[in-house]
Amino acid sequence: MKAVTFQGLHTPLAFEEIPDPTPGEGELVVEVGRCGICGSDLHMTEDAAYGCQKGDVLGHEFAGEVVALGKSTGGHKVGDLVSVIPLKSCGTCEHCRKGEVQWCSSFGLQGGGYAQYAVTRPNQCVPLPSGLSLADGAIIEPLAVALHGVNLSGMQPGDKVLVLGAGPIGLAAAFWAKRAGASRVAVQDIATFQQDRALGMGADVFVVDPADPIGSAERALGGKADVVIECVGVPGLIDQAVSQVRNRGTILLLGLCTKPDVLHTFPMLSKEVRLITSAFFTVPEYEAALAALEAGAAEPRVMVTETISLTDTPQVYESLKRRTEQCKVLIAP
Repeated sequence: MKAVTFQGLHTPLAFEEIPDPTPGEGELVVEVGRCGICGSDLHMTEDAAYGCQKGDVLGHEFAGEVVALGKSTGGHKVGDLVSVIPLKSCGTCEHCRKGEVQWCSSFGLQGGGYAQYAVTRPNQCVPLPSGLSLADGAIIEPLAVALHGVNLSGMQPGDKVLVLGAGPIGLAAAFWAKRAGASRVAVQDIATFQQDRALGMGADVFVVDPADPIGSAERALGGKADVVIECVGVPGLIDQAVSQVRNRGTILLLGLCTKPDVLHTFPMLSKEVRLITSAFFTVPEYEAALAALEAGAAEPRVMVTETISLTDTPQVYESLKRRTEQCKVLIAP
């Protein structure tokens, strides 16, 4: 099959032919219809912390058609269209039964979406309703990540919410915050590339003011935020968020930062700020994100800015390592 593979840190991905996958017991093969390029994918090829090996196929935001079944895969059949939950787990432990698969002792991140076919497990496949496309199925994962964060934040109806960063996760956080009843949602970034998309996803205002990020956000919200959602993952933004949140407010970390950061705790302690971290999502949250699209929430589709082929993926992938006007790029293998 055709695939795009990891070649080493700081090295472009390669388009090549690799063997077709064969499902083992308890596995199935999905023909990938659409796969999103995630910001964490970009980190994986630049940071040894992720442990990628030469030949690995990245891509964890994907949907497709079931084309082969191994033994013990009851409940699915060839021809099913599914969105793949990219969290590998045993499927039977207490955590898995609760849908909290990220705590399973067999937990791992599902890759394989940058290829024509990918092996996965039945408990990771959520059927796509007839009214949803494979492209819809490929954006469920970032929506679920943001929903998990908003749920953890304890945001209440009427709260003022500030989202730092206008990437797909930031836009999805604005979407869920507005649906949860936020009185005002501001998205703050250092460029205006995603302004229209942010407003289309539910933000009330888009803030760009590198000279005075704290004051400009406060003016846009009409006061300090009740909840600040950090969706960038660069050193220094936690300290900035402390200045932007109200006394006894909440800062939620969704941005993935693999570099050390200096945290000045005195301002945080003085304001009794709650600092909450969020990673992944639960299965019910993944299903809720899919259900929102099925119920007619079309706003998340504005995140998709381009759909590319596998052959174009290495070049486009490299371009995304620099700041561009792209938001969510989908691969159509």
